[in-house]
Amino acid sequence: MERIGIIGVGEIGRALVTGLCDGSDPSPEVFLSPRGARTAAELAGRHESVRVCADNQEVVDRSELVVIAVRRQDRHAALSGLRVGGDKTVVNVMAGVGNDDLRRTLDTEAPLVRAIPLPAVRERRSVTVVYPSHPEVDALFTRLGGVLPVADEAAYNVFSALTGTLTAHYAYLATLTTWAAEHGIDPGEAEHYVRDLFQGVGRALGDESRSLHRLAADHETPNGNNERVRTTWFDTANSEALKKTLDGLLTDLS
Repeated sequence: MERIGIIGVGEIGRALVTGLCDGSDPSPEVFLSPRGARTAAELAGRHESVRVCADNQEVVDRSELVVIAVRRQDRHAALSGLRVGGDKTVVNVMAGVGNDDLRRTLDTEAPLVRAIPLPAVRERRSVTVVYPSHPEVDALFTRLGGVLPVADEAAYNVFSALTGTLTAHYAYLATLTTWAAEHGIDPGEAEHYVRDLFQGVGRALGDESRSLHRLAADHETPNGNNERVRTTWFDTANSEALKKTLDGLLTDLS
């Protein structure tokens, strides 16, 4: 794809542009909607191949592949009346908006592909789930760190629900830092230590020869500190509560 349009230039839009244009590969032409004007102008000022369009129709007209990245609640205002020819490819990154819904809104015969790009695509280090598989879309996300096509929309929604756990992880780390500060540790030192501790954990995730259960076991000693916290805090009831929360989210996404 030599010409890519992005409608809705928020965090994911910024990450996509950065991943596509901050590298040694030839950058595609990228056309941005005026939504998120400050971010769009910043990206256009940084990258020669990025342009801000007058409106969303111009984004579509000038692009071969169009990424729809507006918030779910804003989609009708942003997309109603948009003319999308069947020769375009549309990538739908809106959480909770299925392709059937988007097709009705756009009234188009263009191929529609759902995708879950994460902010790490800016570093070309994030696997992106897509449905259905599409050669041009798969190639785009392979360039940005990897692609994981799934068999159907039900499977796609499960992966979408998993992404809803990200900020809970950050909040967990923030709670550890707050607890340490409440026990007399300088907040800056506590945060520095917690960041370093869990960056090490993140690097261990790169070892795919060991399952996640195996990694957990390898970080424990019998009757040790890690085992104590896991079995007394993250117990069966806690685990089931998390699964119940994810079940509710999955129902909404479906």
